Amino acid sequence: MSPPHAVIAGAGIGGLCSALCLARAGWRVSLYEKAKILEESGAGLQLSPNACAVLRKLGVLERLTPFALAPQAIRIRRARDGATLALMPLNDAEARWGAPYLVVHRADLQRALLDAVAHEGRISLQTDAAVTGFAYGSDGVAVAISRGASRLEATGDCLIGADGLRSFVRQKLSPDDLNFSGRTAWRAVVEADRVPAAMRSEETTLWLGRKAHLVHYPLRQGTIINVVAIVDEDFQPDTDNFWSSHGASKFLEARFSRWDKSARDLLSAAPEWRKWPLADRAPAARLVSGRVALLGDAAHPMLPFLAQGAAQAIEDAGVLAEVLARGQDVEASFRAYQEIRLPRVTRVQKESRRQAVIYHLGGPAAFLRDAAMRALGGETMLARYDWLYRVRESPGQK
Repeated sequence: MSPPHAVIAGAGIGGLCSALCLARAGWRVSLYEKAKILEESGAGLQLSPNACAVLRKLGVLERLTPFALAPQAIRIRRARDGATLALMPLNDAEARWGAPYLVVHRADLQRALLDAVAHEGRISLQTDAAVTGFAYGSDGVAVAISRGASRLEATGDCLIGADGLRSFVRQKLSPDDLNFSGRTAWRAVVEADRVPAAMRSEETTLWLGRKAHLVHYPLRQGTIINVVAIVDEDFQPDTDNFWSSHGASKFLEARFSRWDKSARDLLSAAPEWRKWPLADRAPAARLVSGRVALLGDAAHPMLPFLAQGAAQAIEDAGVLAEVLARGQDVEASFRAYQEIRLPRVTRVQKESRRQAVIYHLGGPAAFLRDAAMRALGGETMLARYDWLYRVRESPGQK
């Protein structure tokens, strides 16, 4: 009897992880990616313990070890003078939550996942191959593939839409609109020797200011610093190409001109900036339809204020493979996946939006926020993330 067969649209982090999870569960996987080349792009990622636990089961965490860094703490600072508002220790992350808390370059994670896929005989990966249509019935799915001038058809037991923020699969299942948040993320990577030693500490540092915040942390054994500045901006993204563009450093210089000098020095050390409009969608009413399931940004795009976009896609992959491995029929398994994942990802989406408001407060509201952080202290604040970071013995637990 031949193994069950999954067709996956999209070879981003979520698609690669789901392919690996399914292959380890005995499935055959056909993975289609519309990009011609899987470029090693992007910047840093925070991999919280809930994501690292899945990557460890896949053997990917071991591949990342030479490149990943475990920050010792999350330090929250006030923008105008650099004062520390809270210090949340991470040195006992594994004991506390069940897996390490790491920061990695997105390209390093992608490379580790692709290497694992290349060594997995059950996975077939094709690039320059876009899913352009699908239909499903009681016995399987038929998927239309466009590859250059060729039109192909793939068949399988299910289709998984892991095709990102502008998901074709999602739009065919339940069309809805992207919500531009009114904020943009400016990302850069800075050589560590270009910034003062105090800015190279093995911590994740978060600065809070009026209508803006700044995050930075070291990568690749401390040789580079990942920098992300998120600002409220009256900006109209190109709806036909909702992706990154070149960012003018003079804009950031003006927006951060009243911040502490050490933050301004870090921003000025960046050789170039890439700017992303930040968008999400309203929480989905469903993640599945028959033999089709959505995963990652296709299912639940979220603002980055909890640093959970990649982590939740990785969690999705672990749960999806677990329910499919139970031996139920595909549609029942997909309903179980939805029942498990929908409440959690909806909460993360909503909490990320709430955090956005808190981070960008100004005036008296910011004063009260800062006072509350100092009064609570780092340990109490860290406990507020236990629900998010704690590793479940089974990823299929609610």
